[in-house]
Amino acid sequence: MLMVKIIPNYLAHWQIMLIFATMFEKEIEEYELIRAEYQEKIADRMSREQWMEYNEILFSAHSCAIEGNSFTVDDTRILREQGMAMIPVGRSLLECTEMADHFRAFDYMVGQLEHPFDEALLKEVNRLVTEHTLAYRAPGAIAGEYTTEDMAAGDTVFGNHEALIARVPSLMASTERAVGDGQHPLIVAAKWHGYYEYLHPFRDGNGRTGRLLSNFLLLRAGHPLLIIELKDRSEYISALKQIRTEGSDEYLVAFFFKTAIGRMESELAQKRKNSLPMMFF
Repeated sequence: MLMVKIIPNYLAHWQIMLIFATMFEKEIEEYELIRAEYQEKIADRMSREQWMEYNEILFSAHSCAIEGNSFTVDDTRILREQGMAMIPVGRSLLECTEMADHFRAFDYMVGQLEHPFDEALLKEVNRLVTEHTLAYRAPGAIAGEYTTEDMAAGDTVFGNHEALIARVPSLMASTERAVGDGQHPLIVAAKWHGYYEYLHPFRDGNGRTGRLLSNFLLLRAGHPLLIIELKDRSEYISALKQIRTEGSDEYLVAFFFKTAIGRMESELAQKRKNSLPMMFF
C-alpha cells in the first residue's frame, strides 16, 4: 500500500504522480478502452446541448443528494425544465433553491473551461453553489468567501482554518501544473478532490464545490463527467476519510476509477438493451 503523508508542501505531494500512474496502469488501460467506446456510442451521438443537459440533471441530483437533498433524478429534471414555478410534490423550498443554485454553478463551470484552475474559479463556483442558501445554514457567512471559524462535520473535526486556507493556493497551482505535465486527468481530479476536501475552506458547499471542480478538470480534458451516485455515498465518504486516518489518497483514486468505469459500462449496457428490436403485437 502506498502511503502519501499529508504535508503542507503540495508540490512534494504531486511529485509522486508518476508513481500513481504506474500503480493504476491497469485501471487507466480499462478506463481508456471503455471511454473510447462510450464517446463513440453515447456522447458523440447526442448534440452538445442534449449531452450537457443529461449530465447536469444526473450530476446535480446525486451531488446534492449526497449532502442530504431529497430530490430524485425525476424531480431534478422537472425543476431544470420548468424552473421554480413547478416545485415537485413533497420537496421543500430550501431544497429547490439549493438545486437551482447548483444548476447555476454547473452552467458557469461548463462555460468557463478556458479559465485557469485557480482561487478565483474556486471561489466563484462556491459562491454560486451557496448563494441563496448560505444565509439559512450559516447566518453571517459570505458565499464564495473562506470560513472565518474552525469547523466540524459528521464525526470529523477539521484543522485550524487559517492554516488550512493558507494551503489552498499551493493546491490549486500544483494541480494546474500536474495537468500541464500530462498526468492522467482522472488521477489529477481524484487527488485534487481529496486534498481539497481535507482543507475544507468554505463555511458550506465544500462537497458540491469539490465535485463540480473535479468535473471541471475532466471536462477540460475532454473526459466524461464523474457522477458519484447516492448509493455509493458511504464508500465515497470512507475513501475521503482514508486521507485523514491513513494519510493515503490511493483509496479515493481507486474509487474514482471504479465509479467512472461503472458509469460508462452501465450506460453502454442501457444503450445496447434499448436498441434491441421489439415485437409490438
